Amino acid sequence: MRFGSYISHRAIRKASTNANVPGKVKVLVVGGGMRTGGLSVANQIYNRFKSAGKSLNEGDIAIFDASHPGWTLIGGGLKDKYTSGFRRPLADLVPSQIQLITDNVASFYPKDSKIRTSSGVDVSYDILVVAAGLQINWDTIPGLAAALADPNSNVSSIYSFETCDKTWRDIETMRTGKAIFTQPAGVVKCAGAPQKIMWLAWDRFRKTNRGSVIKIEFWTGMPTMFSVPKYSEILNELRLQRGVDAKFEHNLTSINQDRQTATFKKTDGQIVETDYTFLHVVPPMGPLKFIKESPIADANGWVDVDQATLQHKNPDYQNIFAIGDCSSLPTSKTAAAITSQAPVVTENVFRLLDQGTISSAAYDGYTSCPLIVSYEKLLLAEFAYGLKPKETFNQLLGIDQGTPRRFE
Repeated sequence: MRFGSYISHRAIRKASTNANVPGKVKVLVVGGGMRTGGLSVANQIYNRFKSAGKSLNEGDIAIFDASHPGWTLIGGGLKDKYTSGFRRPLADLVPSQIQLITDNVASFYPKDSKIRTSSGVDVSYDILVVAAGLQINWDTIPGLAAALADPNSNVSSIYSFETCDKTWRDIETMRTGKAIFTQPAGVVKCAGAPQKIMWLAWDRFRKTNRGSVIKIEFWTGMPTMFSVPKYSEILNELRLQRGVDAKFEHNLTSINQDRQTATFKKTDGQIVETDYTFLHVVPPMGPLKFIKESPIADANGWVDVDQATLQHKNPDYQNIFAIGDCSSLPTSKTAAAITSQAPVVTENVFRLLDQGTISSAAYDGYTSCPLIVSYEKLLLAEFAYGLKPKETFNQLLGIDQGTPRRFE
């Protein structure tokens, strides 16, 4: 089995298929998440009706599970993946009033307000909320799958449960040489994670007297260190202070494990090959196939929703909403973004079911990325649409969040 297929199917199909798939629900949520995403919005919708004195019945809301936890802290040696609750079964988190359906959605039929499951069962809905995440494309980089599967390859990634702790082992066992950290151009789940693991490794090497004999390089397909200019300038200055070389607009295209070389392609088409001692890979990411090939997707494969209301743009699909990584929203794909999107979807779903029209609730693009720059300090990047900083502590206390600060 291919490495990428193993990751996605193991994560989604961990539970057995629910034999009692309902034929009709009021609110159908595609994607459960691990405390954010579909699970969060499902709970909020249920509680919104309850607070209005219009409680839904048990089972009126159903979740089709497709959770995607993240593992940066494990890769940095701060957590243990087996004891830290990072992979709790979703069933342990879903309250009894919400149905958890462990079958997968295979097709959307928005004109008929129904979906078809992978086992061939049709389920109709009044409201559909898509929170299915994104797809990590491991197989698009030749040599990556084999290198990740080899415990002695010195190639790892924090973007899978299977390899996040391998990242930490590789960092701990490295004694000298060149450590390369990559980031692809385009969409990345938690855009700060590729740098967070790099800075944790830098700090670990420094604390264990290896900093002077290990060279760190950051090879990124992006033109800058970060999409928001304010934070990008600060991170680039930090990079220069710490002696970390950077190659911008370089996308990883293949790995030769035997020769310990990585090949990159520049935006002008030039091919660059470099050697490595340790290689941390952030693979390309994109929309999930079952969404990309559906009528609810835009030209790029994301669920096509209004950036303020999170309601589908097609006037014939007004009972469809999307949040999180699978949506077309022009903002970073982070858990913080979802926590701001969920209340907007909740209010609009409530009003649409109760009064036939959505509310004035609107999402402004807020997201945040706690950029860990050492084991003691982080840079809390918060911003909204237009890549404009929207800093909580700046607004409340007048603290400029452009300075990395100590966290407990």
